Amino acid sequence: MHKKEWIVRKNMGLLDFLVQYSGLPKKEIVHFIRTGCLYCNGEVCTNVKALVQTGDKLVLAHHSRPALPFEVLYEDQEIIVIDKPAGLLSMADAREKEKTAYHLVGDYLKKQDRQARVFIVHRLDRDTSGVLVLAKNEKIKRLLQENWQTIVRERAYVAVVEGTPKPLQGTIDNYLSETRTQLVYASAKKTPGSKRAITHYRVNTTQKGYSMVEVALDTGRKNQIRVHLAGLGCPIVGDRKYGARSNPLGRLGLHCEEVALVHPVSGKMMVFQAQRPACFETLFSRNAKK
Repeated sequence: MHKKEWIVRKNMGLLDFLVQYSGLPKKEIVHFIRTGCLYCNGEVCTNVKALVQTGDKLVLAHHSRPALPFEVLYEDQEIIVIDKPAGLLSMADAREKEKTAYHLVGDYLKKQDRQARVFIVHRLDRDTSGVLVLAKNEKIKRLLQENWQTIVRERAYVAVVEGTPKPLQGTIDNYLSETRTQLVYASAKKTPGSKRAITHYRVNTTQKGYSMVEVALDTGRKNQIRVHLAGLGCPIVGDRKYGARSNPLGRLGLHCEEVALVHPVSGKMMVFQAQRPACFETLFSRNAKK
C-alpha cells in the first residue's frame, strides 16, 4: 500500500492540487479519486471536480501497480520512458506477439486505467538495451515521430567491439540499404531505396582485443551502429549477423545510454539516462587484471 499526505496551503481545485504536488499522471490521479483512494479530512472523496481549502488534509492511499521486469525512467501524462533490457523486442514481430516492451508497458498502464494505451515511437533492436521512449496517446506519437529529428537533441550509445577502431575518433557518413533477407549494408553513394546514415564515435577504453566505444547518432537507421562499426573492421561483440567472432558478454554489446529531447507538450528539455550494463565495465576490469 502506498500512502501520501498533504496539507492544503491555498484554495484550489482538488485535481489541480494533486497534479501539481503528487507527481502522478493526471489519468492515474483521476482513477484513484474515482475508485475511492482519496480522503479529504478523513472522508472519502470521489468528486474529481471538488474544491479544497486552506488547511484541508488530503490522504491518497492506493496499491502500487505490479512491477515491470525493467526500470521506468520517467512517466507523465504524455510519455513513458523505460530502460529496455537486452533480449526484449520493442514491439511484436511474426514470431513474438506478447513478450515485448509494447505489450508489457501496455499491461502495466492498464492495471490502473483500463482505457490506457501505449504507442511505440522508435525502436531498439531486440538485443540492444537502454532508453526507449513510448507515447501514451496517438497525437503524441505522431508529434514525436513527425518531428523526431528536431525534438530529439541527442542519442548516446555505448558499444563493446572487437579490436580498436582507427582512427580513435571520427564520423561515418554513408548510405544504408537492406537486402530481402534483412541484412543491412553500407555504400558510399546513394542508391535507389538507400538512406543516409551518420554516426559519430569515440574510443573510450581498449583492453585485450576489445574496445568500449561511445557513439552519437545524427540519424537512426535500422542496425546503423552495428553496420557502421563492423565497416571499421570492429564488429560489436555478440553480433554474428555482422561478423563478430566472440561473445564475451553473453549478449550484444550495444546499449542506449542517453536520450535528450524537448518534451512534446511542455517544451522542456529532458534528459533520460539508462545506467551502463555492469557486464560492460566488468569485461574491461577483468581484462585489465590479466
